[in-house]
Amino acid sequence: MLRILHSLMAALLAVGATFSAPALAEQRPVVVELYTSQGCSGCPPADAMFGELNNRDDVIAIALHVDYWDYIGWQDEFGQPAHAERQRAYAAKAGRRTVYTPEMVVNGQTDIVGAKPMVLSKAIAEHKAKPARMTLSASRDGDTLRVEGSILSDTRTPMDIHVLRLIPTHLSEITRGENRGKTYEYTNIAHGWSVAGTWDGERALELSLSLSGDDPVVVLVQEAGAGPIVAAARVE
Repeated sequence: MLRILHSLMAALLAVGATFSAPALAEQRPVVVELYTSQGCSGCPPADAMFGELNNRDDVIAIALHVDYWDYIGWQDEFGQPAHAERQRAYAAKAGRRTVYTPEMVVNGQTDIVGAKPMVLSKAIAEHKAKPARMTLSASRDGDTLRVEGSILSDTRTPMDIHVLRLIPTHLSEITRGENRGKTYEYTNIAHGWSVAGTWDGERALELSLSLSGDDPVVVLVQEAGAGPIVAAARVE
């Protein structure tokens, strides 16, 4: 039954990707953030569904492990207080008083509770259909990351330039807490998150940043104050 469920989720999440042009997908990926925890008994189905997004070129999937479930017996090895703070900022922006796992946030605007592949596929398609607000490109030359971009629309507002790294996959054995005795594979785990600067969109965006390590890099341009994600790029 579990294998059938995973196959169904993969099929549903592939809907829409089949019809997207590869060039457009690379230029305008939709960002899906998963707020999860190794100590959350309801998270494994969402973690599994999230892993299927790796098959889509038009999506940048980012797993942010939070730390607020650590008290129930298992400390998430990837949990970061900053991830929970980012989730709380989204909640405050939306007028919610609580945060929960699992939660997916699409392009910084649409929140989805739990593992709902049809709802997620619809949200991704809706965000793909929106007009582009800017161009963004990122490239790596050795230990240097170069970021370039420019605004396409008349809407200009303060934007933060986020830079983070991803651990592509990691197998974890959980020995305590609600998921004790289970082994799970986690994908696209966020770490090393930082804000490289702010940008008003008036001039072309040009940044050069130092890098270390081989993990993939993600660049997000996001309206300040937990606003919409305007553009994103991933560099392997």
